[in-house]
Amino acid sequence: MSGDDYVYDEASGEWVPASQLAAASSDEVVEVRDSVGNLLADGDQVTLIKDLTVKGAGQTLKRGTLIKSIRLTGDPQEIDCKYEGIKGLVLRAEFVRKR
Repeated sequence: MSGDDYVYDEASGEWVPASQLAAASSDEVVEVRDSVGNLLADGDQVTLIKDLTVKGAGQTLKRGTLIKSIRLTGDPQEIDCKYEGIKGLVLRAEFVRKR
């Protein structure tokens, strides 16, 4: 017996060694890149490269709008943002440029 702790993996529905699960999760680092290929990270500031109509908010974010403190969602094409007056704003990375 190896003495390794086992952890329940919800994705597979099986008990796996903790070391195996840790190795698998470290391989899943998602790179998010903006419209020109710059690597984005949590907390970055981005600028919109085109006018975007925000569904459900009834307003348009204009080209050049600065979005502060983004968060990565785990999806390589989506970023979570905060903007005054809009809750739960998610933007596609292809429409922003890192500042």
